[in-house]
Amino acid sequence: MPVSVNQVTHAVETLWPAAGAESWDAVGLLAGDPGATVERIHLAVDAVLDTAEEAVAADADLLLVHHPLLLRGVTSVAEDRYKGAVVARLIRGGCALIAAHTNADVVESGTSAALASRLGLEDLAPIVPGTIASRGLGRTGRLPQPTTLGRLARSLGDILPATASGIRVAGDYERPVSRVALCAGAGDSLLGHPSVTDADVYITSDLRHHPASEAREALRLGHGPALIDVSHWASEWLWLDTAAEQLRDALPGVTVTVSELRTDPWDFCIVQ
Repeated sequence: MPVSVNQVTHAVETLWPAAGAESWDAVGLLAGDPGATVERIHLAVDAVLDTAEEAVAADADLLLVHHPLLLRGVTSVAEDRYKGAVVARLIRGGCALIAAHTNADVVESGTSAALASRLGLEDLAPIVPGTIASRGLGRTGRLPQPTTLGRLARSLGDILPATASGIRVAGDYERPVSRVALCAGAGDSLLGHPSVTDADVYITSDLRHHPASEAREALRLGHGPALIDVSHWASEWLWLDTAAEQLRDALPGVTVTVSELRTDPWDFCIVQ
């Protein structure tokens, strides 16, 4: 039987319930006819011109992204603006758009869990548990074997897709690490959480100068974790393969593909 956009929306709700999304988020069906037929789904972190064009070129009927396109202050979808151009490209190409954002962060197999799994972390627990104890923001866990901060950062370089900004670290290269806290995507709001300050290292993205500087100074006094700052896009891209497998199981007969386009916003970096 043909699968509709509406059925995909229901599958997405089952896998990543909208009730788990933050109050400010904008998840679910963002564009498209709920009754349209879906034979191919394409996954990406971002709904940008490149991923929209890639989805249409691949004859995808639906683009599922992690980051919502229509999140803040959208008052126009005119085609001379990037969000309008993306929406128009998808609509003309017969491709619906769904976002699974913070609702996909908090589930047991969400973005942070995917990163933790690739690191082989054991005894996983959310940094901030939700109403279901196994769900919530971020993850803490223990490495199978203790290592050093530098070696852990290098292993992340092997796990994550390459970006111009690379991987930044605050802490001594030889610092022993065993207990890890991480949050895929932007996570400096959790820097002061006890589960983070009790860890040997905190892995996240988009760390701002002042919170990172304060955490580094605390580390020099023997308090809190070392910091590893990775690309926001790269830390969440790992989840796409997990999401694709879950959609294939939920929607037999629907082809699900994953974009390998780099949508990290930085194109190059000058090392001084």
